[in-house]
Amino acid sequence: MWKKGLAMLVVLLVVILVVAGCGKKSEGLKLGMVTDAGTIDDKSFNQGTWEGVVRAGEEFKLETKYLKPAGTTEADYMKEIGNLYDAGFKFIVCPGFKFETAIFHAQDRYKDAKFVIIDGNPHAGDFVPVVKENTVSIFFAEHESGFVAGVATALQLKEGELGFIGGMEIPAVQKFNWGFQQGVAYANANLGTKMSIKPENVIYQGTFDNVAAGQQLAAQMYDRGVKAIFAAAGGVGVGVINEAKSRVKAGEEVWVVGVDVDQYAEGIYEGEKSVILTSAMKQISTATFDVIKAEKDGEFPGGQILTFDAKNDGIGIPAENPNLSDEVEEQVAEVYEKMKSGEITVADVQGDLIK
Repeated sequence: MWKKGLAMLVVLLVVILVVAGCGKKSEGLKLGMVTDAGTIDDKSFNQGTWEGVVRAGEEFKLETKYLKPAGTTEADYMKEIGNLYDAGFKFIVCPGFKFETAIFHAQDRYKDAKFVIIDGNPHAGDFVPVVKENTVSIFFAEHESGFVAGVATALQLKEGELGFIGGMEIPAVQKFNWGFQQGVAYANANLGTKMSIKPENVIYQGTFDNVAAGQQLAAQMYDRGVKAIFAAAGGVGVGVINEAKSRVKAGEEVWVVGVDVDQYAEGIYEGEKSVILTSAMKQISTATFDVIKAEKDGEFPGGQILTFDAKNDGIGIPAENPNLSDEVEEQVAEVYEKMKSGEITVADVQGDLIK
């Protein structure tokens, strides 16, 4: 009888320990991030990702840390991933396609770590996606985000010239450009606007960190009569914003369309006035936070490629756009709902709107 009771007690203790272990699944979780060529305060891609990490850290009482590599090679990225891992940061977020080959190797080298790569798929250099169970890839429908911003810009300005300055000519940046041009064309064809984008006013600067080059390119476009520039270019875009602020202070009326996050605050030049007309947003912070929450809840979507688009509200323009009229915001909201329902389909390649 005593032995039977002891056996039952042992079973009960095992059950309690298992349950306790499940409840503490994320205890000790430390969140790390490795930046790309930009900085943590680039008011764009890196910052949006880091804000998601910080939010999760604060909400779930988790330690957070980021490292900026000395360069942009696979070896540079692997070094900082290894440094985070060695310091106990075993949930690592990496923003950008440049991490693709590094994450491909890291997911095998550090099997007990979890990896999140944004705007990229791990591969061995052959571009064949290999997303292991400890990794998740996150993509955004930049073409849809650019489209919404293009419609909003055309509706607010009504007529005149527009421009686009991109950073590196990579798929995510290209899709912003293509979507923006489709949005402007849609507004011209359906909503009574008369905006145009000339070939000479579509430029890829080639980097994401050359602020001075961004300002110089913006100056040239504004001198050619461009009213607003969509800058999808990280630090290069900061240069565009700086040029716009300088000109507005001098009495000109020029605008910038922000990217990735709501860049209104970055464009403030006086009081609450900003040169940011609106921003083509990717909900980077929210997506990053959601994946961390999933890990905390024991539901990490390992092995999956996730896409955030209009249908799941993963893209769009800011909820508040002080430089857009109420009428324009209402019209844009109607267009957005048509995208969600599938009535409007935006092409993710250069070309015409797919209706």
